[in-house]
Amino acid sequence: MADQEKHIATDQARSGSTPHVVRYVLGISLALAVIAMLLVIWR
Repeated sequence: MADQEKHIATDQARSGSTPHVVRYVLGISLALAVIAMLLVIWR
């Protein structure tokens, strides 16, 4: 019986909060990448 799968809820598996910091990091990095490309094109 040691090989049985253990099923637990998603909230218990995370064991912590999930802030939306990744969303801001992706948005800011996308904006910076677009600005950098525009600067390269305009030169």
